[in-house]
Amino acid sequence: MRVSLAQVAAVADAAACRELALAALARAAEDGADLVVLPEYASFFDPRGVDVAAAEHVDGPFVTALRAEARRLGVAVVAGVTLGSDEPGLASNGVVLVDATGDLQGVYRKVHLYDAYGERESDRFAPGPFDEPPTMRVGDATVGVITCYDLRFPESARRVVDAGADVLLCPAAWAAGPGKVEQWSVLARARAIESTAFVVAVGMAGRGVCGSSAAIGPDGSVRARLGLEPGQVTVDLDHADVVRARERNPSLANRRFAVVPRERADG
Repeated sequence: MRVSLAQVAAVADAAACRELALAALARAAEDGADLVVLPEYASFFDPRGVDVAAAEHVDGPFVTALRAEARRLGVAVVAGVTLGSDEPGLASNGVVLVDATGDLQGVYRKVHLYDAYGERESDRFAPGPFDEPPTMRVGDATVGVITCYDLRFPESARRVVDAGADVLLCPAAWAAGPGKVEQWSVLARARAIESTAFVVAVGMAGRGVCGSSAAIGPDGSVRARLGLEPGQVTVDLDHADVVRARERNPSLANRRFAVVPRERADG
């Protein structure tokens, strides 16, 4: 699978964000990519905070444009989009999975909201449900999704692997700050090593966030990396690397514990 990491700098203008996303798809197609990954909040971003005012329906302008362009170019796309929720006054931090025919294969709604480092995402967003994680087939790979703060919770990645994914996609708007780039890098590599899976971590560029997107191999090796500024890089991920890693290090087969959602366990 050839995947393109589109580290855009989204803005507080929905129409401009659609143009950024469509341009990223076009570049991915030029590079012969099978899949392009855009960051969290790709549909609208304000470093001061995104709220329900930016929410769109899953059939709204952003996702509709992505689906049409994916179909036209024959490139799958995964992107962060602010969606509505069933809770009054709160949005949903979503990620859509669109295949190369333009079909919507799934929607992930962020489970772990960023109530950390002085931020309160839960004041503006409702947490996603504990549904089976959505996955999508791209070539010989199965991709699944976690989002930003989810990366700090290894059980989130493990649930996606248990759902069949061998490539973990992590769209993010990773907040800037002391040590944050290093944490982003270490956590992405840890999720890859413990899951014996590829991790494609795509961060937002721009004010208040730290970019630093990377594609990580199932052995923790960095296959591609971007810096702080907007950019796009395309990299080949060989499914045989996952097979070899899981043969050498059968940690998934050797584990002794399953992952169960906390509310289900408490109930």
